[in-house]
Amino acid sequence: MNDEPRLLILGAHPDDAEFHAGGLAAIYRQLDRPVKLVSVTDGAAGHHERSPAELIPLRRAEAAAAGAVIGATYETWNFPDGSLEPTLNVRRRIIREIREFQPDLVLTHRTCDYHPDHRSVGQCVQDASYMVTVPHVVPDVPALREDPVVAYLPDLFTRPVPLRTDVIVEISDQMQAIAKMLACHRSQVFEWLAYEADILQTVPDDEQEQMAWVESWAAGHIRLRADRHRKELVARCGDVRGRETEFIEMFEISEYARQPDAESVRLLFPGAL
Repeated sequence: MNDEPRLLILGAHPDDAEFHAGGLAAIYRQLDRPVKLVSVTDGAAGHHERSPAELIPLRRAEAAAAGAVIGATYETWNFPDGSLEPTLNVRRRIIREIREFQPDLVLTHRTCDYHPDHRSVGQCVQDASYMVTVPHVVPDVPALREDPVVAYLPDLFTRPVPLRTDVIVEISDQMQAIAKMLACHRSQVFEWLAYEADILQTVPDDEQEQMAWVESWAAGHIRLRADRHRKELVARCGDVRGRETEFIEMFEISEYARQPDAESVRLLFPGAL
């Protein structure tokens, strides 16, 4: 493990990383640890009015601005949004990224998810997890001697099985940073996602009011995680704190990559409950 643990988040779209794990990313940066956020797709499909040609550079710029909020690198790749498949090309690109960035912890989607792009990224990370140590696979980049720990991003899906909460991190102190990152994705949060949820009419025109709106919007979504895992929070933290905790990120350790011991979990997930 590096002296300063390094975090790589491989999401399918610009805004996936910060919505699902912006809290942990912010904690890493507060500790001056290296963080890289990646959108595997170009984000070209996510809008009801803007064209793909307009969206690609716009969403790349929005992602870069979101990373800058916490001082993290944000990279948007060129695989097609809405058409991503778990191909060898995607797997090889992920292997190359893991080898070059040399993260200690990789976060990604589970392979059971509502979005096919999410599922494809999760499958490719699973398939890359061992291959990063095999020298003859993607031979132009030196293989790692040890693969990183891989964990799955928070989700509330229950089929075929719910996310296993191997690690829970309280992120109440990071909610403002998460909201600021999400607000950078203006074409998504204030336009596309609001359109999808049929709440466009609630988005204010004033920029300051928009910030309050996105804080409320993010809190409403993220609060559901603690509500879902209330019994576990009480068991881990005691009755008072367990019932009062509002905002968490929970992670499942992938069995297909390096298995962390208790000390490694403490280092990789600062402040874990």
